[in-house]
Amino acid sequence: MAELKLQHLEKVYDNKVKAVHDFNIDIKDGEFIVLVGPSGCGKSTTLRMVAGLEDITSGRLIIDGKDVTRMPPKDRDEAMVFQNYALYGHMTVYENMAFSLMLRKVDKNIIHQKVMAAAEILGLTSQLNKKPKQLSGGQRQRVAMGRAIVRNPKVFLFDEPLSNLDAKLRGAMRREILLLHKRLKATIIYVTHDQTEALTLADRIVCMSMGHVQQIGTPLELYDTPANLFVASFIGLPPMNLFDVTVDGDKLVCEDFTYQLTGEQHALLADYDGKEIVLGVRPENVVENGTIQFNITNNENLGQNTLVHGHIGKKKVVAKLHYWATYKFGDQINIGFDRVHFFDKETTNAIR
Repeated sequence: MAELKLQHLEKVYDNKVKAVHDFNIDIKDGEFIVLVGPSGCGKSTTLRMVAGLEDITSGRLIIDGKDVTRMPPKDRDEAMVFQNYALYGHMTVYENMAFSLMLRKVDKNIIHQKVMAAAEILGLTSQLNKKPKQLSGGQRQRVAMGRAIVRNPKVFLFDEPLSNLDAKLRGAMRREILLLHKRLKATIIYVTHDQTEALTLADRIVCMSMGHVQQIGTPLELYDTPANLFVASFIGLPPMNLFDVTVDGDKLVCEDFTYQLTGEQHALLADYDGKEIVLGVRPENVVENGTIQFNITNNENLGQNTLVHGHIGKKKVVAKLHYWATYKFGDQINIGFDRVHFFDKETTNAIR
């Protein structure tokens, strides 16, 4: 596998639109990196620059110490798995998986060994004589992955490979990709807009917005210590509850409730006394038996957990309770917050 360095990568299109701004990351050998963000954030453009499918406007791409910034795609020793599978409909599964090696005129016996090994890993041995149209969506995605595996590349690139699958199959394929990563010890860059995929697959996540990197870190770091309001609201499902509040000595005040600060929180916000900040609360950190009135509108029972939707004043709020709740429209309960986050309202950065 390989180490990668993306140094100050930028992409500017002919219409002067800058799609990626100053992208920097060092990727370790065998690391699973996930680029996540909303549509148009620059994640796929970044992946395509790494693949050589988009020219790099400025910056450098280094693989195993070699500058490949201007090198054509075929010489970068990378394999890409696309969202739409990109299989050849007139070829069998075996032929699809073998095709890239046939183009390189690899010995037939070696091709056969590699295809059979990949088919065994992916559970495709019984499907090798079928055409893609005879396969399910999950099987087609496995074939696309198998075609990448047989090349034994330095880097695997995945561009939203599961977005065309139904929810149950996406979960199964996520587990398969994780197992594949463990077996191959592969260096992987994976693009998705689905935060669940990012949190469950990644060694490290790169969260992007408007072409800018917002935060790079482990899934737990992005969830527990978001760098700014964008990461806080994007990572986590349901998203973080956010309130505009004013720091008033040892408490936070807004129109509908007052939050009492601990001594440590008071010291942290000393420079913000009298100013507005943003208070963030994860749904699972909303607890019952507090002092804040919560007007309930509906429940979503999810087995062990219940998402309770309602309002604090005019502000919509979601609480995640760890049991099967039976609240109904119009019920009122008192809640509190057992863990909170603070954000600067002007810069949107976390206050730590």
